[in-house]
Amino acid sequence: MNYDITIIGSGPGGYVAAIRCAQLGMKTALVEKYPTLGGTCLNVGCIPSKALLDSSEHYHNAHKTFEEHGIQLKDLGVDMPQMIKRKDAVVSQTTAGVEFLMKKNKIDVHYGTGSFVDDHTVKVTDKDGKENTFSTKKAIIATGSKPANLPFISLDKERVFTSTEALNLQEVPKHIIIIGGGVIGLELGSVYARLGAKVSVVEFLDSIIPTMDRTMGKELQRSMKKLGVKFYLSHKVTGVERKGEEVTVTAEDKKEQTVEFKGDYCMVAIGRQAYTEGLGLENIGIKTDDRGRIEVNDHLQTSKSHIFAIGDVIKGAMLAHKAEEEGVYVAEYVAGQKPHINYNLIPGVVYTWPEVAAVGQSEEQLKEAGIPYKSGAFPFRALGRARASMDIDGQVKVLAHKETDEILGVHIVGPRAADMIAEAVVAMEYRASAEDISRMSHAHPTFTEAMKEACLAATEDRPLHI
Repeated sequence: MNYDITIIGSGPGGYVAAIRCAQLGMKTALVEKYPTLGGTCLNVGCIPSKALLDSSEHYHNAHKTFEEHGIQLKDLGVDMPQMIKRKDAVVSQTTAGVEFLMKKNKIDVHYGTGSFVDDHTVKVTDKDGKENTFSTKKAIIATGSKPANLPFISLDKERVFTSTEALNLQEVPKHIIIIGGGVIGLELGSVYARLGAKVSVVEFLDSIIPTMDRTMGKELQRSMKKLGVKFYLSHKVTGVERKGEEVTVTAEDKKEQTVEFKGDYCMVAIGRQAYTEGLGLENIGIKTDDRGRIEVNDHLQTSKSHIFAIGDVIKGAMLAHKAEEEGVYVAEYVAGQKPHINYNLIPGVVYTWPEVAAVGQSEEQLKEAGIPYKSGAFPFRALGRARASMDIDGQVKVLAHKETDEILGVHIVGPRAADMIAEAVVAMEYRASAEDISRMSHAHPTFTEAMKEACLAATEDRPLHI
C-alpha cells in the first residue's frame, strides 16, 4: 500500500486532517491505537464529560430550582449507573459518526499502534502483535496527550485516579478531593458537587483557572462555592495515601503548615502531557522538548519537512478545536494552498455552570505587554433573560484598545458563555471596535445583550441597563 499522506492518531486533529486531505484528493490513511475513533476528546474527554455535566445540571435544577419554578417532584434521586450508561451511549453515537465519515471520504483506517520505520514507512502493530507496513509520501503526527501525574502519587484507578476513571464512577462520592484547579478538575468537580458530593479543590497556585483572566477565576470560584465546593489555594500537595476506602491527601499551605484532607476518592487533574511514546521518532531523527512535545515551524513541519505534527503533541493550548484548525491547515498547506491560523483568536472554554469562555488577551497580558486598554463589564443579573431563567451569576468583560477602540479580548463567565464567545471571535477576526458591536442590534431578551452592554461600557462608559 502506498499513501499520499498518513495520519497517526484519530482525535479531533487527526480525523479532521484526514477528512480535509481526502477532500483535497489525497489517498489518505488514518492510524488509531484504540478500537474506537475520536481520541481522548470523543472517548474520555470533551464528549463524555459534557454528557455528565448536562445530566448533573438537570438533577441539580430539579433538586434546587424546580420548586421555585412551580414544578413539584417526589422521590427525586440519582441513578448513577444509568447516568454512566447514557454517557456511554452518547460516546458510542459520536465515535460511530466519525467512523461513518471515514468511509464516506474513502479513508483507509488501520487499527493498531503506529510507528515510523523510516521517513516514508509506517508500521502498524495491532493488539495481537500482527504487523502491517506501508509507505507514505507525507505524514501527520496527531497522537494527542494523556493525563499528567505527580511522581509521588500512585494511581490505583479505583480510589486515586485521573479524569478518565472519574467518568465511570458507579456511585456519588461522599467526599472527592481534586488535585488541581484547572479546567478538567473544575468541570468534573462540578458534576459531583451537583449530585451531592462534598468536593475539595486543592490548587498549588493562588487562583483557579490560572491561565484565564483573573476576574473569571474569582467569579467562577464565587459561583462554585454556592454548590458547596471548597477551595484550598496556594496549597502544595506532598502525598496521597489510600487505606481501604479512605484516601488521605497531605499538603503544605502558604504558611508551610502541613494539612490533611480525607475523602473516599481523589482525582489528580494537574494537566496533560504530550503522548509520543512508541512512535519510533528516534528512527526518523525527530526530537522532543523537555515536556515531550514535538518542535515544529510556522507551517507545523517537524525537522523532517514532509512530516507534520498537530494538536496536543506540539506547543499551545490543548484544545480539540485548536487541533482541528491545525489539521485543516496542514492538509491545505500540503495541497499548495495558503491557509492561516490566528492562535490569538482560538477561544478557550470551561464547561462548568456558569460557563467560562475567553478569546484574545487577558487584562494581565495587556498590562504586561504595556498595551493601553480600556475595560467594560456588564453583569448577567441585569438582564431580563438571565432573571427569567435564574442564571444571574457572572459577567461579560470586554477589553479594547484605549486609542483605537479595537477589541483585544473578551472574557465571559455566565450562562451559555461557550456559545456566546463565537460573537467575540467573529468580531475580533474582522478587527471590530467595541463601538461596532455596541451599535449592532441584539435580540431581546437574550444573554448576548450582555455583550452589547459590555461594549457600550468599554466604548463610552454608558451601558443602558445598569
